[in-house]
Parts: sequence; C-alpha cells; structure tokens
Amino acid sequence: MAIQWDSLKTRSEELSLVLSEPNVDSSKRHKLQKELSQLNAVLVKYDEIESLKAQLTTSQEQAQANRDQEMAELFKDEISEIQAKIVQEESALDFLMFPPDDIDTRSVYLEIRAGTGGQEAALFGSDLQRMYTNYAQRKGWRVSVDSMSLTDLGGIRELILFIKGDAVYGHLRHESGVHRVQRVPQTETQGRVHTSTATVAVLPEAEEVDVIIKPDDLRIDTYRAGGAGGQHVNMTDSAVRITHIPTGTVVACQDERSQHKNKAKAMKQLQSRVLAAQVAKSHAEQSELRKEQVGSGERSEKVRTYNFPQNRVTDHQVEVTLKKLDMVMEGELDEIIDALMDKARRERRSQFSLEKK
Repeated sequence: MAIQWDSLKTRSEELSLVLSEPNVDSSKRHKLQKELSQLNAVLVKYDEIESLKAQLTTSQEQAQANRDQEMAELFKDEISEIQAKIVQEESALDFLMFPPDDIDTRSVYLEIRAGTGGQEAALFGSDLQRMYTNYAQRKGWRVSVDSMSLTDLGGIRELILFIKGDAVYGHLRHESGVHRVQRVPQTETQGRVHTSTATVAVLPEAEEVDVIIKPDDLRIDTYRAGGAGGQHVNMTDSAVRITHIPTGTVVACQDERSQHKNKAKAMKQLQSRVLAAQVAKSHAEQSELRKEQVGSGERSEKVRTYNFPQNRVTDHQVEVTLKKLDMVMEGELDEIIDALMDKARRERRSQFSLEKK
C-alpha cells in the first residue's frame, strides 16, 4: 500500500493553520490536536527511516569502493546495524500508522461459563480460569474474582474475573467465543474421549464517559444470596440484580456481605456489558460498510480446540496448532495471542486501505 507522504505533510500544515485560529470550538480543537499529534509522530518516524536509508546507501557505496579487508568488515558490521535499525523503526512506524483501538488499553472483565457437557464442561471452565490467571500473572496483571458459581465437584458454572493492567483488552479481546475440549472425563470408566465446551466473553472495563446509564433505565432487585459464602448467606437481602431496561442486559452480584458493595460491583459489570455491546455494534457497522468481516458478532463460532489425548491446541481464528497443550494450560499463551494480535494489525492495515479508496 503506497502512502502519500506529501499529502500527509500537507494535512499536517493544514491542521496547524486551523489550530492557530482563536475561534475554534473546544471539542473540535481537541479532536484536531489529537489528529495532528498522531500525524506528526508518523512524519517524524518516516523522516528518521529515510535518514537511516540514506546512511545505508552511503555505507554500501563506501564498502564497495574500499578495497581494504579490515575496513570492509567494519562497513559490513555497520550495514547490518543500520538494516536492523531500519526494520525496528519500520515496525514502530507501522504501529503509529495503524494504531490499535483506544479501548485496547483497558482492563477487562473475563467471563467463563460452562457450555455443553455437564460436569465435564464445568471442570474445563476451572481449567480455563487457571490458564488465564497464570497468563495474567506472567504479564504482571492483577486478577481478582468478581463473582463465581461452582458445581458440587468444584467445576465452574459461571465465573467473572476482573483483570487489571495495561493493554489487557488488546491482548485478550480475541479470546471471546466457544472453547472446545476433547478429553477423557474423570467419570468415564471406559476411556472414551468426550467433547465439551465452555464460553468465554471478554468485556473492556467501562469508564464513566463511555456509557451514560440513566437511573430511570434501571430495575434493581435485592434478594438473599445462595450457595457457599459463610453464615451471612440467606440471612440478609444483600444480593443485587440490576436490569438495564433499554437493552435487556442483566447483571447480578452476591459475593459481598454489603448490599452497597454488591450494587457497586454489579453497576461496573453492567457498564462494561453495555460498552461491549456498543463496540460490537460499531465493528459490525464498519464491517458492513467495508464489505468484510472485522467485527466480533459471530460469538457462537468455535475459537479454539483443546485436545488432551494428543496434547494439542488449535486456534481456529489464526489456524495455529501447538503440540504443547500442557504448557498452554499453565498460561503459556504468548504464541497464540501474538498470532491473534498480528492478525488484528493486518486487518487494521486492510481497513485503512479500503477506507482510503
């Protein structure tokens, strides 16, 4: 894709001229300043690369003209260093040209729910919890359980993790979907392989400015908590269920002793659910305009298969297969997630190209 650098420079000059005018609306000024800042960062990086390329040409010409063996080796090392630097700076330019969504920097709510397969699906949900927790800890992120419902065998019926850190959503957003496991359940006496599923949903943490929820749009119900939780359970109406009437979104929280704390947790979950729906809708609309699949609407599609008998994991979004499922289940997800993020970068380039036509 050919970038019209002269056009970008012209646009930078135009923006600078507009911003120098005193009567520019404040909201418009903020938007233009952001565009100018991004544009200038791209142009500075482009100039740095052009300078490196000029240095490379000079070094290559000097290497060819010099007959001294020792000097030739020095030029060879210098050329290698410049070439490596060019590759590094071009990668940085690529990131500036096709930046991820601002929302990729957010923390997330990661939901795991048992799918088909009964108790085995719930036990698989517990394995996914450990996998994502270990991965998050490797990244230096903080993980806390926001709500959890267990089966009598210790499997996960429903779980919501809050994973706090830098760029968590950018790393985990492609985990949403159906995760399929193939293995011999602990309760299987004849050694037959069963297939079960669990669903994963990744919701970016909402900020106050992202989602405006009117009190009149909410129905708030309180009830007595159930399940494991100590002597306070079923003694007070501390559990909270909130329904967002316009969208039909429902969240519930019963993990805290305080109704106030449960309500605060539930509201944060609700905001993130509504924001995730807005993001999905926006992606779907952009996809329709560009005539390509770039959104995350096909939530029912299988995203990954975990085959325990063959120690194999396959991500169907990028067709990556690894013969080290045991390591993946301990949180070594980098190869898969890096491939998914690289695919997202390629899609951003494609979107840029289509939008410019």
